Amino acid sequence: MIGYRFTEFIPEKDSQKSTFDNLMNVFMQLMVITSGDVSEALSWLTNLDRQYNISNDEYGIGDFIEDLKAKGYIAEETPGGEFKLTAKSEQAIRKSALEEIFGKLRKGGKGDHRTQHSGRGDELSSDFREFQFGDSPEQIELTESIKNAQINHGFGDFTLTENDLEVREREYKTQTSTVLMIDISHSMILYGEDRITPAKKVAMALAELVTKKYPKDTLDVIVFGNDAWQIQIKDLPYLNVGPYHTNTVAGLELAMDLLRRRKNKNKQIFMITDGKPTCLKEGIRYYKNSFGLDPKILNKTLNLAAQCKRLNIPITTFMIASDPYLKQFVQEFTEVNSGNAYYSSLQGLGHMIFEDYRRNRRKNL
Repeated sequence: MIGYRFTEFIPEKDSQKSTFDNLMNVFMQLMVITSGDVSEALSWLTNLDRQYNISNDEYGIGDFIEDLKAKGYIAEETPGGEFKLTAKSEQAIRKSALEEIFGKLRKGGKGDHRTQHSGRGDELSSDFREFQFGDSPEQIELTESIKNAQINHGFGDFTLTENDLEVREREYKTQTSTVLMIDISHSMILYGEDRITPAKKVAMALAELVTKKYPKDTLDVIVFGNDAWQIQIKDLPYLNVGPYHTNTVAGLELAMDLLRRRKNKNKQIFMITDGKPTCLKEGIRYYKNSFGLDPKILNKTLNLAAQCKRLNIPITTFMIASDPYLKQFVQEFTEVNSGNAYYSSLQGLGHMIFEDYRRNRRKNL
Protein backbone atom coordinates (compact mmCIF):
# COMPACT_ATOMS: atom_id res chain seq x y z
CA MET A 1 0.00 0.00 0.00
CA ILE A 2 1.42 3.38 -1.04
CA GLY A 3 1.15 6.23 1.43
CA TYR A 4 1.68 7.03 5.09
CA ARG A 5 0.01 5.63 8.19
CA PHE A 6 -0.48 8.16 10.99
CA THR A 7 -0.77 7.10 14.61
CA GLU A 8 -1.06 9.01 17.87
CA PHE A 9 2.28 10.40 19.03
CA ILE A 10 3.00 9.91 22.73
CA PRO A 11 6.35 11.45 23.72
CA GLU A 12 8.61 9.42 25.97
CA LYS A 13 9.63 10.77 29.35
CA ASP A 14 13.25 11.79 29.81
CA SER A 15 14.60 9.39 32.41
CA GLN A 16 17.57 11.68 33.02
CA LYS A 17 15.32 14.44 34.32
CA SER A 18 13.22 14.69 37.47
CA THR A 19 9.43 14.91 37.32
CA PHE A 20 9.71 18.62 38.10
CA ASP A 21 12.07 19.15 35.14
CA ASN A 22 9.79 17.26 32.75
CA LEU A 23 6.76 19.23 33.90
CA MET A 24 8.75 22.46 33.75
CA ASN A 25 9.66 21.83 30.12
CA VAL A 26 6.00 21.43 29.16
CA PHE A 27 5.01 24.40 31.33
CA MET A 28 7.53 26.67 29.56
CA GLN A 29 6.07 25.72 26.19
CA LEU A 30 2.54 26.39 27.41
CA MET A 31 3.55 29.79 28.78
CA VAL A 32 4.55 30.90 25.28
CA ILE A 33 1.38 29.52 23.69
CA THR A 34 -0.89 31.14 26.31
CA SER A 35 1.00 34.47 26.12
CA GLY A 36 2.05 34.37 29.76
CA ASP A 37 -1.30 33.35 31.28
CA VAL A 38 -0.13 31.18 34.19
CA SER A 39 -3.61 29.98 35.21
CA GLU A 40 -4.49 28.90 31.67
CA ALA A 41 -1.13 27.17 31.25
CA LEU A 42 -1.59 25.24 34.52
CA SER A 43 -5.10 24.24 33.44
CA TRP A 44 -3.73 22.90 30.15
CA LEU A 45 -0.92 21.14 32.02
CA THR A 46 -3.44 19.42 34.31
CA ASN A 47 -5.42 18.19 31.31
CA LEU A 48 -2.27 16.95 29.60
CA ASP A 49 -1.23 15.16 32.78
CA ARG A 50 -4.61 13.43 33.00
CA GLN A 51 -4.23 12.25 29.41
CA TYR A 52 -0.51 11.37 29.28
CA ASN A 53 0.46 10.81 32.96
CA ILE A 54 3.31 13.30 32.99
CA SER A 55 3.39 13.31 36.79
CA ASN A 56 3.20 10.31 39.13
CA ASP A 57 1.69 9.20 42.43
CA GLU A 58 4.61 10.60 44.42
CA TYR A 59 4.73 13.97 42.65
CA GLY A 60 1.57 15.59 41.27
CA ILE A 61 0.64 18.90 39.65
CA GLY A 62 -0.14 20.37 43.10
CA ASP A 63 3.43 19.63 44.17
CA PHE A 64 4.69 21.18 40.96
CA ILE A 65 2.74 24.40 41.63
CA GLU A 66 4.12 24.62 45.16
CA ASP A 67 7.65 24.14 43.82
CA LEU A 68 7.10 26.85 41.20
CA LYS A 69 6.23 29.26 44.00
CA ALA A 70 9.04 28.07 46.29
CA LYS A 71 11.66 28.37 43.54
CA GLY A 72 10.47 31.87 42.57
CA TYR A 73 9.02 31.09 39.14
CA ILE A 74 5.49 32.30 39.89
CA ALA A 75 3.99 34.63 42.48
CA GLU A 76 0.46 35.15 43.79
CA GLU A 77 -0.09 38.89 43.44
CA THR A 78 -3.85 39.31 43.08
CA PRO A 79 -6.47 39.07 45.84
CA GLY A 80 -8.20 36.37 43.84
CA GLY A 81 -5.12 34.17 44.03
CA GLU A 82 -4.20 34.64 40.38
CA PHE A 83 -0.65 33.59 39.55
CA LYS A 84 1.84 35.88 37.83
CA LEU A 85 5.17 35.15 36.17
CA THR A 86 8.31 36.45 37.84
CA ALA A 87 11.40 37.89 36.14
CA LYS A 88 13.10 34.56 36.80
CA SER A 89 10.45 32.77 34.75
CA GLU A 90 10.68 35.29 31.91
CA GLN A 91 14.41 34.63 31.64
CA ALA A 92 13.85 30.86 31.91
CA ILE A 93 11.41 31.01 28.99
CA ARG A 94 13.97 32.89 26.86
CA LYS A 95 16.67 30.38 27.82
CA SER A 96 14.35 27.49 26.97
CA ALA A 97 13.66 29.03 23.56
CA LEU A 98 17.40 29.48 22.97
CA GLU A 99 18.11 25.83 23.82
CA GLU A 100 15.21 24.62 21.68
CA ILE A 101 16.24 26.59 18.59
CA PHE A 102 19.94 27.38 18.84
CA GLY A 103 20.84 24.03 20.41
CA LYS A 104 19.98 22.33 17.12
CA LEU A 105 22.58 24.43 15.30
CA ARG A 106 25.60 23.26 17.29
CA LYS A 107 28.06 21.36 15.16
CA GLY A 108 29.90 18.20 16.04
CA GLY A 109 33.49 17.32 15.18
CA LYS A 110 35.64 19.91 13.47
CA GLY A 111 32.74 21.69 11.86
CA ASP A 112 32.57 23.25 8.42
CA HIS A 113 31.55 26.78 9.30
CA ARG A 114 32.88 29.33 6.84
CA THR A 115 33.41 32.97 7.68
CA GLN A 116 34.30 36.01 5.65
CA HIS A 117 37.23 36.75 7.97
CA SER A 118 39.46 33.96 9.22
CA GLY A 119 42.84 33.91 10.86
CA ARG A 120 43.95 36.82 12.99
CA GLY A 121 40.97 38.36 14.71
CA ASP A 122 39.75 39.40 18.15
CA GLU A 123 37.08 37.02 19.45
CA LEU A 124 37.78 33.31 19.92
CA SER A 125 35.33 31.12 18.04
CA SER A 126 34.21 27.56 18.82
CA ASP A 127 35.24 26.42 15.32
CA PHE A 128 38.49 24.65 14.39
CA ARG A 129 40.19 24.32 11.01
CA GLU A 130 43.44 23.03 9.54
CA PHE A 131 46.59 25.10 9.90
CA GLN A 132 47.30 27.36 6.92
CA PHE A 133 50.40 29.31 5.95
CA GLY A 134 50.25 32.71 7.65
CA ASP A 135 48.46 31.57 10.81
CA SER A 136 50.12 32.84 13.98
CA PRO A 137 51.59 30.27 16.45
CA GLU A 138 49.28 31.39 19.28
CA GLN A 139 46.29 30.24 17.24
CA ILE A 140 47.46 26.60 17.25
CA GLU A 141 45.37 24.38 19.51
CA LEU A 142 47.92 21.99 21.05
CA THR A 143 45.41 19.51 22.46
CA GLU A 144 43.62 19.04 19.14
CA SER A 145 46.91 18.95 17.21
CA ILE A 146 48.47 16.29 19.47
CA LYS A 147 45.30 14.21 19.25
CA ASN A 148 45.49 14.36 15.45
CA ALA A 149 49.15 13.33 15.53
CA GLN A 150 48.35 10.27 17.66
CA ILE A 151 45.51 9.29 15.36
CA ASN A 152 47.54 9.80 12.19
CA HIS A 153 50.93 8.36 13.28
CA GLY A 154 50.24 6.11 16.27
CA PHE A 155 51.57 6.16 19.84
CA GLY A 156 54.87 4.31 19.38
CA ASP A 157 56.96 6.93 17.59
CA PHE A 158 55.32 10.28 18.28
CA THR A 159 55.48 12.59 15.26
CA LEU A 160 53.82 16.00 14.82
CA THR A 161 53.62 17.33 11.28
CA GLU A 162 52.11 20.42 9.72
CA ASN A 163 49.15 18.37 8.52
CA ASP A 164 48.30 17.51 12.15
CA LEU A 165 48.05 21.11 13.29
CA GLU A 166 44.68 22.69 13.99
CA VAL A 167 43.92 26.30 14.78
CA ARG A 168 40.97 27.91 16.48
CA GLU A 169 39.06 30.39 14.38
CA ARG A 170 38.83 33.99 15.49
CA GLU A 171 36.10 36.45 14.66
CA TYR A 172 36.51 40.15 14.27
CA LYS A 173 34.91 42.22 17.00
CA THR A 174 32.01 43.92 15.34
CA GLN A 175 29.19 45.61 17.14
CA THR A 176 25.86 45.16 15.46
CA SER A 177 22.56 46.90 16.05
CA THR A 178 19.56 44.82 15.08
CA VAL A 179 15.86 45.64 15.00
CA LEU A 180 13.54 42.65 14.92
CA MET A 181 10.09 43.42 13.49
CA ILE A 182 7.27 40.98 14.29
CA ASP A 183 3.98 41.05 12.43
CA ILE A 184 1.05 40.77 14.87
CA SER A 185 -1.73 41.22 12.32
CA HIS A 186 -4.73 38.89 12.54
CA SER A 187 -3.46 36.69 9.71
CA MET A 188 -0.72 35.36 12.02
CA ILE A 189 -3.32 33.03 13.57
CA LEU A 190 -5.67 32.52 10.61
CA TYR A 191 -6.42 29.28 8.75
CA GLY A 192 -5.77 27.09 11.78
CA GLU A 193 -2.02 27.81 11.85
CA ASP A 194 -0.35 29.43 14.84
CA ARG A 195 2.44 31.56 13.37
CA ILE A 196 2.90 33.98 16.26
CA THR A 197 4.18 31.38 18.75
CA PRO A 198 7.20 30.34 16.62
CA ALA A 199 7.89 34.03 15.93
CA LYS A 200 7.89 34.75 19.67
CA LYS A 201 10.18 31.80 20.36
CA VAL A 202 12.67 32.98 17.76
CA ALA A 203 12.58 36.52 19.15
CA MET A 204 13.18 35.28 22.71
CA ALA A 205 15.99 32.98 21.64
CA LEU A 206 17.65 35.75 19.62
CA ALA A 207 17.32 38.14 22.57
CA GLU A 208 18.92 35.61 24.91
CA LEU A 209 21.76 34.96 22.45
CA VAL A 210 22.52 38.66 21.99
CA THR A 211 22.41 39.54 25.69
CA LYS A 212 24.53 36.56 26.77
CA LYS A 213 26.99 35.97 23.92
CA TYR A 214 27.19 39.39 22.24
CA PRO A 215 26.55 41.87 25.07
CA LYS A 216 27.98 44.77 23.07
CA ASP A 217 25.39 44.26 20.34
CA THR A 218 21.97 45.84 20.63
CA LEU A 219 18.61 44.27 19.85
CA ASP A 220 15.38 46.24 19.69
CA VAL A 221 12.08 44.44 19.18
CA ILE A 222 9.07 46.11 17.62
CA VAL A 223 5.66 44.77 16.67
CA PHE A 224 3.46 46.08 13.91
CA GLY A 225 -0.23 45.81 13.11
CA ASN A 226 -2.31 48.91 12.36
CA ASP A 227 0.49 50.82 14.13
CA ALA A 228 3.98 49.93 15.31
CA TRP A 229 5.46 50.15 18.77
CA GLN A 230 8.53 48.98 20.63
CA ILE A 231 8.30 46.26 23.28
CA GLN A 232 10.78 45.22 25.93
CA ILE A 233 12.48 41.84 25.75
CA LYS A 234 10.81 40.85 29.03
CA ASP A 235 7.39 41.42 27.40
CA LEU A 236 7.90 38.86 24.61
CA PRO A 237 6.16 35.91 26.34
CA TYR A 238 3.01 38.02 26.70
CA LEU A 239 2.83 39.05 23.04
CA ASN A 240 -0.55 38.52 21.38
CA VAL A 241 -1.99 38.87 17.90
CA GLY A 242 -4.65 41.56 17.53
CA PRO A 243 -7.46 42.38 15.09
CA TYR A 244 -5.01 44.35 12.98
CA HIS A 245 -4.10 44.98 9.38
CA THR A 246 -0.41 45.07 8.34
CA ASN A 247 1.18 48.50 8.51
CA THR A 248 4.69 47.62 7.33
CA VAL A 249 5.43 51.31 6.74
CA ALA A 250 4.93 52.17 10.42
CA GLY A 251 7.20 49.28 11.41
CA LEU A 252 9.99 50.37 9.06
CA GLU A 253 9.75 54.00 10.13
CA LEU A 254 10.07 53.05 13.80
CA ALA A 255 12.94 50.64 13.05
CA MET A 256 14.84 53.34 11.17
CA ASP A 257 14.26 55.80 13.99
CA LEU A 258 15.67 53.34 16.54
CA LEU A 259 18.73 52.58 14.40
CA ARG A 260 19.49 56.27 13.88
CA ARG A 261 20.19 56.52 17.60
CA ARG A 262 22.69 53.66 17.51
CA LYS A 263 26.34 54.54 16.92
CA ASN A 264 27.35 51.12 15.63
CA LYS A 265 28.51 50.89 12.05
CA ASN A 266 26.69 47.60 11.42
CA LYS A 267 22.92 47.98 11.39
CA GLN A 268 20.22 45.63 10.15
CA ILE A 269 16.51 44.93 10.23
CA PHE A 270 14.93 41.48 10.50
CA MET A 271 11.24 41.36 9.58
CA ILE A 272 9.03 38.34 10.31
CA THR A 273 5.72 38.53 8.49
CA ASP A 274 3.19 36.35 6.72
CA GLY A 275 1.59 38.84 4.38
CA LYS A 276 1.68 41.95 2.29
CA PRO A 277 1.36 45.54 3.61
CA THR A 278 -2.33 46.45 3.80
CA CYS A 279 -2.46 49.60 5.89
CA LEU A 280 -1.16 53.18 6.14
CA LYS A 281 -1.79 55.87 8.71
CA GLU A 282 -2.59 59.30 7.32
CA GLY A 283 -2.94 61.73 10.20
CA ILE A 284 -5.55 60.19 12.48
CA ARG A 285 -7.07 58.14 9.68
CA TYR A 286 -6.12 54.64 8.58
CA TYR A 287 -5.99 53.85 4.89
CA LYS A 288 -6.65 50.11 4.48
CA ASN A 289 -6.94 47.71 1.56
CA SER A 290 -6.57 43.95 2.03
CA PHE A 291 -7.42 43.07 -1.58
CA GLY A 292 -4.23 42.55 -3.55
CA LEU A 293 -1.23 44.89 -3.60
CA ASP A 294 -2.49 48.45 -3.26
CA PRO A 295 -0.15 50.77 -5.27
CA LYS A 296 -0.44 53.57 -2.70
CA ILE A 297 0.65 51.32 0.18
CA LEU A 298 3.19 49.40 -1.93
CA ASN A 299 4.99 52.52 -3.21
CA LYS A 300 5.33 53.97 0.28
CA THR A 301 6.76 50.66 1.51
CA LEU A 302 9.25 50.44 -1.37
CA ASN A 303 10.34 54.05 -0.81
CA LEU A 304 11.28 53.18 2.77
CA ALA A 305 13.17 50.09 1.60
CA ALA A 306 15.19 52.32 -0.77
CA GLN A 307 15.80 54.81 2.03
CA CYS A 308 17.17 52.03 4.24
CA LYS A 309 19.53 51.06 1.43
CA ARG A 310 20.89 54.62 1.25
CA LEU A 311 21.51 54.46 5.01
CA ASN A 312 23.32 51.09 4.66
CA ILE A 313 20.60 49.26 6.59
CA PRO A 314 19.91 45.88 4.96
CA ILE A 315 16.49 44.34 5.56
CA THR A 316 16.15 40.58 5.82
CA THR A 317 12.57 39.46 5.30
CA PHE A 318 11.37 36.13 6.65
CA MET A 319 8.12 35.43 4.84
CA ILE A 320 6.04 32.73 6.53
CA ALA A 321 3.92 32.21 3.42
CA SER A 322 4.43 31.03 -0.14
CA ASP A 323 1.65 32.66 -2.19
CA PRO A 324 2.97 33.70 -5.63
CA TYR A 325 1.81 37.31 -5.41
CA LEU A 326 3.35 37.63 -1.94
CA LYS A 327 6.64 36.35 -3.33
CA GLN A 328 6.40 38.99 -6.03
CA PHE A 329 6.09 41.72 -3.37
CA VAL A 330 9.00 40.35 -1.32
CA GLN A 331 11.23 40.05 -4.38
CA GLU A 332 10.57 43.65 -5.39
CA PHE A 333 11.01 44.86 -1.81
CA THR A 334 14.30 42.95 -1.46
CA GLU A 335 15.62 44.15 -4.80
CA VAL A 336 14.99 47.81 -3.90
CA ASN A 337 16.76 47.38 -0.56
CA SER A 338 19.51 44.99 -1.77
CA GLY A 339 18.70 42.89 1.28
CA ASN A 340 17.82 39.23 1.71
CA ALA A 341 14.57 37.30 1.66
CA TYR A 342 13.66 33.84 2.88
CA TYR A 343 10.45 31.92 2.40
CA SER A 344 10.41 29.91 5.56
CA SER A 345 8.35 27.17 7.07
CA LEU A 346 7.71 27.66 10.76
CA GLN A 347 10.16 24.85 11.55
CA GLY A 348 13.04 26.45 9.64
CA LEU A 349 12.55 30.00 10.86
CA GLY A 350 14.91 29.89 13.83
CA HIS A 351 17.76 28.26 11.88
CA MET A 352 17.73 30.91 9.15
CA ILE A 353 17.51 33.87 11.51
CA PHE A 354 20.44 32.66 13.62
CA GLU A 355 22.64 31.91 10.64
CA ASP A 356 21.83 35.29 9.10
CA TYR A 357 22.53 37.10 12.36
CA ARG A 358 25.88 35.37 12.86
CA ARG A 359 26.87 36.04 9.25
CA ASN A 360 25.81 39.68 9.20
CA ARG A 361 27.49 40.62 12.46
CA ARG A 362 30.87 39.84 10.87
CA LYS A 363 30.35 42.39 8.11
CA ASN A 364 31.59 45.95 8.04
CA LEU A 365 28.89 47.62 6.00
